[in-house]
Amino acid sequence: MKRRAWIQTGLGMGLLAHLPLRAASPLHWQTTTFTGLGTTLSIRAAHDDAAKLNDALAQARHVVERVEDQMSLFRPLSAVQQLNRDGVLRKPPPDLLRVLQVSQRIASQSHGAFDVTVQPLWAVYADAQKQGRLPTAAAVQEARQKVGWQMLHVSPAQIEFAKPSMGITLNGIAQGYASDLVREHLKNAGVLHALINTGEWSSLGQAEGPRDWTLGIADPHHADRLLARLRMKGWCVATSADDQCTFSADRVHHHILDPATGYSPRDIASVTVVAKSCMQADALTKVVFVGGYANALYLARAWGVEALVVHKDGRWQASPALSRFL
Repeated sequence: MKRRAWIQTGLGMGLLAHLPLRAASPLHWQTTTFTGLGTTLSIRAAHDDAAKLNDALAQARHVVERVEDQMSLFRPLSAVQQLNRDGVLRKPPPDLLRVLQVSQRIASQSHGAFDVTVQPLWAVYADAQKQGRLPTAAAVQEARQKVGWQMLHVSPAQIEFAKPSMGITLNGIAQGYASDLVREHLKNAGVLHALINTGEWSSLGQAEGPRDWTLGIADPHHADRLLARLRMKGWCVATSADDQCTFSADRVHHHILDPATGYSPRDIASVTVVAKSCMQADALTKVVFVGGYANALYLARAWGVEALVVHKDGRWQASPALSRFL
């Protein structure tokens, strides 16, 4: 018998001599599904008090709403939209400040592979798509002149662009951040088990059964085919793929853009990252994507995360340690 197991058994026997036996409270399970952060979100959770569970899930939705109020590109009054419109945002709200501080740190450590100031590039592609074409090389290069994490100045007093016509998008990190916030909120509310989907995934405890929460990793080019099943074990999972938002039918041009070139990485179809933080996992899918297929597992190891990476031709590779989740 392992020592830790022996200690637990011994403590249990000691308690039985002094306390009356009491049956464990049954768990109440509930699922809430709602729209936010540009997608359909869901939370499946359990608590031994049904009323507390209902309240915890309602508050979790408010947490996501708060993130969206600050970071959405689709809400005219969001803090991000104010910054993009005015070029400066004084006294930024705490959530936005935290996400931008983390974003800038990842940008620095990744040598700009992750960069929230790519919004001008994304806008050029989106505008061209409305006209049924791709942007010209000149338009891409012009937009690139407005991109650069070093030109984004972040402090508790204000957030400011160093150049006019710059903009940020937090679509590559806000969903992960929201998942982390919801998980922490549910944990503090006494929720014992949960699977949280804010566009990226995090979990608490186990699924009904009990059994591990398990996610299927889809083949990015065959949505009805799974490459692997991933047991979460309390970790966080984020995926970025070339089928999620495309600017060309061949998926050569999509929403993940290399800030250094202005174009999408050429050889990767999808990246799944497993990490302790969903915000980190979300951002690092882009770092690995931009780094390329040959460097993907090296980058994952350097960042202390696990990854599964799919090549455009259908090949895939995974971190050796990822086998404990499969």
